[in-house]
Amino acid sequence: MAPRSPAPLSSSRALHLVAALLLTAPALLAAQDAAPRHLTVDDLFRVERVGSPQVSPDGAWIAYTVSRTSLEEEKSTTRVWMVPAAGGDAVPLTAEGKSASSPDWSPDGRYISFLAARDGGETQVWVLDRRGGEAWALTDVKQGVGGYAWSPDGGRLLLTIRDPDPKADEEKKENAPRDPWVIDRLEFKRDGVGYLTGDRHTHLYVFDVATKELRQLTTGRWDESQPAWSPDGTRVAFSSTRTEDPDLDPNSEIWVVDAGLVEPTDAPTRLTDNPGADTQPTWSPDGRTVAYVTATDVKAIWYATSYLAVVPSTGGEARILTKALDRNPSSPRFSDDGRWIWFGLEDSAEDQVARIHPDGSGLERPVAGPLSAGNFDWAGGTFAVEVGTLDRPAEIHRADGVDGGSAKLVRLTHANDAWLSGVALGETKNIHFASADGTEIEGFVCFPPDFREGQKRPVLLRIHGGPVSQFSHSFNFEAQMFAADGYVVLYTNPRGSSGYGQAFSQAIFADWGNKDFQDVMAGVDRVLSQGWGDPDRMGVGGWSYGGILTDYVITQTHRFKGAVSGASEVLYVANYGHDHYQWYWEHELGLPWQDGNRATWERISPFNRAQDITTPTLVMGGEEDWNVPIQNGEQLYQVLRRRGVPTELVVYPGQGHGIRVPSYQKDRYERYLAWYGKWVKGVEKKPVT
Repeated sequence: MAPRSPAPLSSSRALHLVAALLLTAPALLAAQDAAPRHLTVDDLFRVERVGSPQVSPDGAWIAYTVSRTSLEEEKSTTRVWMVPAAGGDAVPLTAEGKSASSPDWSPDGRYISFLAARDGGETQVWVLDRRGGEAWALTDVKQGVGGYAWSPDGGRLLLTIRDPDPKADEEKKENAPRDPWVIDRLEFKRDGVGYLTGDRHTHLYVFDVATKELRQLTTGRWDESQPAWSPDGTRVAFSSTRTEDPDLDPNSEIWVVDAGLVEPTDAPTRLTDNPGADTQPTWSPDGRTVAYVTATDVKAIWYATSYLAVVPSTGGEARILTKALDRNPSSPRFSDDGRWIWFGLEDSAEDQVARIHPDGSGLERPVAGPLSAGNFDWAGGTFAVEVGTLDRPAEIHRADGVDGGSAKLVRLTHANDAWLSGVALGETKNIHFASADGTEIEGFVCFPPDFREGQKRPVLLRIHGGPVSQFSHSFNFEAQMFAADGYVVLYTNPRGSSGYGQAFSQAIFADWGNKDFQDVMAGVDRVLSQGWGDPDRMGVGGWSYGGILTDYVITQTHRFKGAVSGASEVLYVANYGHDHYQWYWEHELGLPWQDGNRATWERISPFNRAQDITTPTLVMGGEEDWNVPIQNGEQLYQVLRRRGVPTELVVYPGQGHGIRVPSYQKDRYERYLAWYGKWVKGVEKKPVT
């Protein structure tokens, strides 16, 4: 059949068509304008950090937190929300701009509780009726509350409270200077706290919800933490370092105290007797067993693998359940029927949720794969977990079918959907490669959003802190920011990292900047061998141990055109007695004044090879950092400036090891981009100040 000729347009139809085209043209142009853009520094303040899921006793709702950082208001705030476990719209429970944390449900499911400091007061436990209405302060503790937990019957709260400041009510004359710090202990400062003076400690209290009576359970010259109610509400297990001098022997053990005490005790019942740290106690449903996390190799300090262990709640022989696993567990919790112990598990760049029988058999990993699973909770047949991936910050998920050994994840929250929908992210590949001695190393490569195979882009090697930590299958804002600026970004887990067993982590014991240097450089060579990067345009950098390893890199190679050394160390003996790591320095390197030890301190100090540095280096840190004091950065800057190597020193006023002020966070990232742009790309770009 011959095709039908189109009917001629009438003048009126033609006018309508023209009008329609005129109306739709702006929409078409807007659609083109709305094409995904590249991520920028300011997107840091669009990310919503979701976490702390808590399932209501009936399993119908999940409470959780959402944290945001405001550049305009120069602060971060956290709100409590809840979402139906079956899926649906999330509901905000606390007010915008007023921080709240640690949400939980009363055992009857009627109330949601949280910690908050309101109207200039101290932190208290607040509650609100989930059916609606205003929240009110349940506690009124003068010095504030550090943490809390509902008793199983809902009639009491277990509180952690620090001793009051005896000078808090003293009247000060106008313009009076601060009192001098008077110190008489071995560990005398801590990052984020400052000088450690006085004799104030954190103890356990029981608060009666009906009568508002507050009873102190523990006392003495020690601190208690991580308390957990027994299922019948008669006892409390907790972790505490109750050695003769906790600064010389920081070994924590698991203890139990009677929850009905009328007068506080300084002699609770000791459950564990292990030279390493015992932490995170949790009770079996029948109250006969306490599970906990233990470290047994004291000499390996922070490189040691932790294990899951159990001990009778009345005392007796402890048993380690995960010795053969050689991976770090966290947050153990018995299943409701007592047949399983659930826990978080760090394994080869994954953060998983695993479970094992109390006799150590039947290890399963129901939440695993290329993801990063964080806090989890369950009740009423609902299992909730926070999960992040390489292309999305963590959100709350429901994990279906966990009892089958492999869960199906259903995402319930969508806090970051809006801004992610307008951003073109770079692809991130998980890679494995051999180091110089054949050791397999894992890492990630984040590509520019417009990357095409065959291109050779400038390369950035970014190094994680720790050193005992790991890059995981989680959203890496920093890597995406650099990728959006045109870099191929390599970030790896060199030896020293956790997640790969104790031998892998302990390989750098008293030997920093050797095997881990070989590992990260092997990663660089892998990127170049794939044709992804330009060997003549490479940069390196990191913060904390990432900055430290950067210092090792630029003293041993001239392959990098630009470096950023953030919160790093260079002359280690100068840190002894100046940072807060006295105990760790002594156990890894020995007392620096004793024969034979000083050579080790000097051998691994990058300062002693600073004459070999030619890489233009941006040096950064916080003014009040007692973790890695800015003195280190000043020393590195001084030697570079003295030798004529291009350098700048950036010190953030009032900041500790972590840079908290939002405008400083923005400034830091802009300086990263400007420094790498100038020295790696050869493009002059001034940071916005």
